[in-house]
Amino acid sequence: MRKIVKFAAIMFSSVLFLGACNAGKDPLEHQVANAKTNTSSQVIEPHKNLNQTPIPLSIERVGEHEVNVEMTAQITDIEITKDFIYKAWTFNGEAPGPVIVVNEGDTINFTLKNMDPAIPHSMDFHAVHASPSKDFIDVMPNESGSFTYPANNPGVFMYHCGTKPVLSHIANGMHGTIIVKPKNGYPTDSEIDREFVIVQNEWYKYNDLEDFTNGVPSNVVFSAKALTEGDLNTNGTVGALVDTPLLAKVGDKIRIYVNNVGPNEVSSFHVVGTVFDNVYIDGNPFNLMKGLQTVMLPASGGAVVEFTVTKEGSYPIVTHQFNHATKGAVGIIKVTKDGLDDGSQGMSH
Repeated sequence: MRKIVKFAAIMFSSVLFLGACNAGKDPLEHQVANAKTNTSSQVIEPHKNLNQTPIPLSIERVGEHEVNVEMTAQITDIEITKDFIYKAWTFNGEAPGPVIVVNEGDTINFTLKNMDPAIPHSMDFHAVHASPSKDFIDVMPNESGSFTYPANNPGVFMYHCGTKPVLSHIANGMHGTIIVKPKNGYPTDSEIDREFVIVQNEWYKYNDLEDFTNGVPSNVVFSAKALTEGDLNTNGTVGALVDTPLLAKVGDKIRIYVNNVGPNEVSSFHVVGTVFDNVYIDGNPFNLMKGLQTVMLPASGGAVVEFTVTKEGSYPIVTHQFNHATKGAVGIIKVTKDGLDDGSQGMSH
């Protein structure tokens, strides 16, 4: 599919862009400099009072091994804590963005609509083979770009905006997970009772490249992303998976697709009260490990973990780097006799 990205010089009030990011000029240099003169806010002028309504992810299967995926880049307010609303740079108004699920061997016809009026954005899929200088290029404000990639490797992969400075785009919210389902499945497919997707990410001072680079996160958060319609789907909100636990019943074998999108910190993923029967590192069926207590996930790293819950109660989900758990990276799996919420108070760490 031919690229339909249009490069242009675009001026918005106090923001001047000279070509695309990949041309060498940092397109955020001017905005960041201006923002730092205002200690009360790092929101650039074109984003002030902008809160774009989330647009659902569009995935359409157009052939046995071909899918069309359409996403938006947009500015949407995300609640991190009850007193902290982050004017996030997002995919489809979610941070982390919506989970994308395709099959091993699919061709992905991808379109990115950039609804941001001021900043170019792009897409970097870790799940595909591509030429970054051609296939991950910037889409300018109020433009669209279309690209085609093969998804030939199964697993749990990160996606993110790849526009310079990449750290600013990821830390401001432009990250998510793409799952490429193995063509022959996992050996335990017939045994799995429940599946969940959990994404870990970090939050820093708003749009502060210095803090993104040299600071420590103010919050580290777990989100649940919906695999199917009706599944729990949360943004990077502290306590979301404590206030609304994931549900299972006694004896269930659970599969979690987990991805640490960073941008900077390592995750030590652990579920209290159980041992991981099977762990597929990066979600690849060939990368099988057994009997793990904790799975180490580098920034961008993914895994499939499987375990059985044998008793009723609350099973905390944490990163065992407990400084990060204290900052919010905690969730709960509530296990009951029938798999329904019994209204009991959940235990968390």
